[in-house]
Amino acid sequence: MDKSLFIKNIKQIITCDVNDTVLNNTNMLMSNGEIKYIGKEIFKADEVIDATGMVMYPGLVNTHHHLYQIFTRNLPQVQNLELFDWLITLYEIWKNLDSDVILNTSLVGMGELLKNGCTTCFDHHYVFPNGQNHLIEAQFEAANTLGIRMHASRGSMSLSKKDGGLPPDSVVQTTDEILADSQRLIEKFHDSSKFSKRQIALAPCSPFSVTQDLMIQSASLARDYGVRLHTHLAETKDEQDYILQNHDMRPLAFMENLGWIGDDVWFAHGIHFNNDELKMLAETRTGVAHCPISNMKLSSGIAKIPEMLELGVPVGLGVDGSASNDGSNLLEEIRIAYLLHRLNSSKGAPSGYDILKMATRGGAKVLGRNDIGVLSTGYAADAFLVDTNRIELVGTDKDYKSILGTVGLKGSVDYTIVGGQIVVENGKLKTIDEEELVAKANIKFSKFYQM
Repeated sequence: MDKSLFIKNIKQIITCDVNDTVLNNTNMLMSNGEIKYIGKEIFKADEVIDATGMVMYPGLVNTHHHLYQIFTRNLPQVQNLELFDWLITLYEIWKNLDSDVILNTSLVGMGELLKNGCTTCFDHHYVFPNGQNHLIEAQFEAANTLGIRMHASRGSMSLSKKDGGLPPDSVVQTTDEILADSQRLIEKFHDSSKFSKRQIALAPCSPFSVTQDLMIQSASLARDYGVRLHTHLAETKDEQDYILQNHDMRPLAFMENLGWIGDDVWFAHGIHFNNDELKMLAETRTGVAHCPISNMKLSSGIAKIPEMLELGVPVGLGVDGSASNDGSNLLEEIRIAYLLHRLNSSKGAPSGYDILKMATRGGAKVLGRNDIGVLSTGYAADAFLVDTNRIELVGTDKDYKSILGTVGLKGSVDYTIVGGQIVVENGKLKTIDEEELVAKANIKFSKFYQM
């Protein structure tokens, strides 16, 4: 049975609701995974947090990640490469992935997300080496251990080097293999109920690593089961040139031709869309996962986020892969996004609070959720708390809505709560021994490079 949680004396609640409501000096009751009450009353509960001096925010929603890349962070040989050469180099390492690597990298990556206020993680896993058939199971095991809300994807690659793609033969599969496993995973794991902590999306890797037939059949299967569709798109000029040369059309037109557009689809990156394409995204309610740190590191470009927001394109924030970001910190992504667009768009840039809404309510919309991303009664009990009595936050109390963009947070949040369960307490993971996890993951990391 779910425990109740009462949080009292909250200095300020940044609700991120449609009215941008901010509540001062209030209390919150959470029970059965739901926010039941916000106000001045006092309740008895199984657990109580005294949030004196703390600001509460909705749990952050990560809309694009590659958790398996944790073990390929900070590699000297790829630091100055752009996407295609970067991928070709790393596929030779990633072909050694197994379920134990996936378990450890998922625990580490999602643990870091939780310590930085993220309560929902979408992961785009598409590397399935020969004989490795239980990688998604390992991800859900990690999510369950940590207590995070998890959207996993059955990604895929079907074009190897010999077919004109980038990956080696050992990590691509046939269309029939991919579709059969996609159906298996949807039937085994996908839960579309309110407050679901376990969902599946279908996510062929990219237009340059899969066949058109796989894209079409994946869309058909996803719509038969009512699950969402995701892929990389418009990330680099190289990708754009590849699609123009091979299909004689721009990437978004190619996706439209394959049936990959609509309110059940979101694309990672979306940097190189033109103005007409942005209007199409808005009209069709097709979403975009914005990953600014990865885009900067790989020199991919700057997504037109101010224009997207103005048009009403659904936009969420994502950390992208741990080898193109070298971290799993969505709070850091908020500040970098704010600064990047201030530099690039000046007065036209989104505010720090706009970026926060992108990382909460925006991410929920991109993932097709209407029960997370907002702090209001009836929503999921997902939140994080920051004690404002830190040296780094002295003199910052004029606008807590924007502070995560303008000032940023140095160090972990104080509490992270998922479904009413405290999963980070005093900045440390609560559901797992953090030091033991680090030790085990480092041992596995060393063995991984001996394969």
